[in-house]
Amino acid sequence: MTAAHSHDAARLDALEIRISHQDETIAELNEMVTAQWTTLDALTRQVKRLREEIQNMAPQRDGPEAPPPHY
Repeated sequence: MTAAHSHDAARLDALEIRISHQDETIAELNEMVTAQWTTLDALTRQVKRLREEIQNMAPQRDGPEAPPPHY
């Protein structure tokens, strides 16, 4: 084995190790993004439901609000 071949083999090994670590990082990031998307989707649905509940609780106003009974 020549010195150049040994150097090329070492560079190839280093690149393979680097790619392996990058693949692991990408997989971890994908899991995090998927979990965050699930949470975001659930929170969006909850906010929508709460808005609907608040709208249903609010009194319907057709005209100006009547003064309180003590006036």
